[in-house]
Amino acid sequence: MNAYRQGWTLRRRMVALLTVVLVLLLGLAAAEAVVAEKNRQNIDAVLVKTGPLRVQAQELMSALLDQETAVRGYAVNGDRKDLAPYAAGLERERDLVASMEQLAADYPDVRRELAVVEQRATGWRAAVAEPVITTIERSGPTAGQALITDQTRQEFDGVRASVDQLQDEILVIRQQAADRVSSTSNVLVVLLIGAALVVAVAGAVMLLSLDRILIRPLAALVGQVREVAAGDYQHHIEGSGPPEFRRLADDIDAMRQKIAQELDEVRQARERIEWVNSQLQKQAEELTRSNRDLEQFAYVASHDLQEPLRKVASFCQLLQRRYAGQLDERADQYIAFAVDGAQRMQRLINDLLAFSRIGRLTTGFAEVDLNKVMGDVAAQTEAARQYADAELTWDELPVICGEEPLLTNLLANLVSNSIKFRRPDLPPRVHMSARRVGDEWEISCQDNGIGIEPEFADKIFVIFQRLHSKDAYPGTGIGLAIVKKIVEYHGGQVWVDTDAEEGTVIRFTLPALPAEGEESTGDEGVPEEGTATTPEGAPVGRQPDGTVRGETPDGAARDGTTGGMRETVG
Repeated sequence: MNAYRQGWTLRRRMVALLTVVLVLLLGLAAAEAVVAEKNRQNIDAVLVKTGPLRVQAQELMSALLDQETAVRGYAVNGDRKDLAPYAAGLERERDLVASMEQLAADYPDVRRELAVVEQRATGWRAAVAEPVITTIERSGPTAGQALITDQTRQEFDGVRASVDQLQDEILVIRQQAADRVSSTSNVLVVLLIGAALVVAVAGAVMLLSLDRILIRPLAALVGQVREVAAGDYQHHIEGSGPPEFRRLADDIDAMRQKIAQELDEVRQARERIEWVNSQLQKQAEELTRSNRDLEQFAYVASHDLQEPLRKVASFCQLLQRRYAGQLDERADQYIAFAVDGAQRMQRLINDLLAFSRIGRLTTGFAEVDLNKVMGDVAAQTEAARQYADAELTWDELPVICGEEPLLTNLLANLVSNSIKFRRPDLPPRVHMSARRVGDEWEISCQDNGIGIEPEFADKIFVIFQRLHSKDAYPGTGIGLAIVKKIVEYHGGQVWVDTDAEEGTVIRFTLPALPAEGEESTGDEGVPEEGTATTPEGAPVGRQPDGTVRGETPDGAARDGTTGGMRETVG
């Protein structure tokens, strides 16, 4: 560290240079301020004092001439009206003298000459003007004209001469003020040039200093770093210039040494990593092949188990019909257990088969009007709604891009689930709605059923997970798992709104069409009430309880009741 303390640091050098320049500039600025103030005072003297004094001196002469002319005219005509300019000139003279005395407060010579003018004007009025006016008033114009002689004219010429001397004195002081303005202006220009020279010299010194203590050492350091970056990790980096650069060079060299050491370790580890990667790739390939085999196995197993299960179920039903009542009560119970187990196994296999087909058997994405899909769902769930006296309504739904059979299966599962998990004391109401959220449509299925506790909000979407016994609510527990898989297949998400005040609200998102507006418009896809039909050849999906959509529940087939059915479109 002691070696780094030799010489000034870069910051210290820059601070010293800037301090010197700042002191010089502040000194020049102070001098310029003083000179500028003096220059302003001199300019004020020229413009505000001597200039008005000169103008008022001329006006004073004009006022005196008006008095002299008025006296002459009165002497000729004897008309009292001719004395109006005399009185006006006398009043102007008094105002001008008072104003000039204020302006000439700093100029005693001007005040002295002004006093001379006023003295001679007063003497002229006392010796000439007033006697002439008095004589004319007493004896007439002829007597007054006799008093106007060459001597009286010389008396007014003396007044005129004193006014000329006053103007000459004003010109003298005005010229002196103008000379001072020129002098201070020249000094101000010199100071500005000096400030510019200080800035220029300081800039040149700074550029040279930066080149010597910053740019050159930095360029040398960059060159050495580039050699190391090019692959010469054994090149020693040595710094020059200010202490900061030497410390930086030592830090970079220490980093170079560390990198070189770590590169050796990396070279040794690279071979191990490549070997591990090759093993991982083999395992990934084996895992992919295993998953494909497991998926094929699940499909084949569920498909091939259909035939033996149908045989078991058929023969159990034959035993039940043929020997019902012929055996004891326990034997009938055993046969009933066998029939029920075979049917439940068949439903589980069918649901598993439907679950495995999602995303495997695809018809391709196309624009799907969810209003038409809801019409199909209404037709498929008609029997179940009649049995439960359920009401199915929906608002205007959007047009999205997806597979219509899967979307039909999705909405049918949600509607069937809402009807199945109903409250015993209240007719079920199911309502579908949609709203635009960014680039997605958020679609909600709301009912007034038994609801879902918040702690089970995620569990219900797991395959074969049930919250109730099969005696309370029949089914395999795969319906909402199918819903989740279809939604995720279309690029969306599904969840339970745990803030619902009544019943259950299941929301899911689907991507909106790229060119779609903020809201879906038009009602071409809205089916009329009671006119929704299942498209011919559309695949029949499964309800969450494992029954085929459109089948009448066991209770409805047994009791023969249909209940009320209300289907409305909002």
